[in-house]
Amino acid sequence: QVQLIESGGGLVQAGGSLRLSCAASGRTFVNYAMGWFRQAPGKDRDFVAAISGSTHYSDSVKGRFTISRDNAKNTVYLQMNSLKPEDTAVYYCAAAPFSSAQAMGVSRGSAIMYWGKGTLVTVSS
Repeated sequence: QVQLIESGGGLVQAGGSLRLSCAASGRTFVNYAMGWFRQAPGKDRDFVAAISGSTHYSDSVKGRFTISRDNAKNTVYLQMNSLKPEDTAVYYCAAAPFSSAQAMGVSRGSAIMYWGKGTLVTVSS
């Protein structure tokens, strides 16, 4: 059974940092693009960042967030710095057989093969 399990969410003050992790199991994701989406209360799920051979970020997090992966551990990370209250959301890990990280961003969440259950990030002002 394939699972994506997120961890690392929590409450942080504006300007602070958090590191999210997504541990994948059940298969290898070496040939998959992996990424993060987020959904704020009352809003649609939005793309945040993805990694394949390269990385791709939404404009809202570019320069503040960094995505990375450790294929040996089947894990993807999201380092979030300079957090803002508007970053408050449930963050979801995603995996899909896209050929590039940009393709995951363009997909806007469609054609994602695997989703995690999410981890809540709350940024206080």
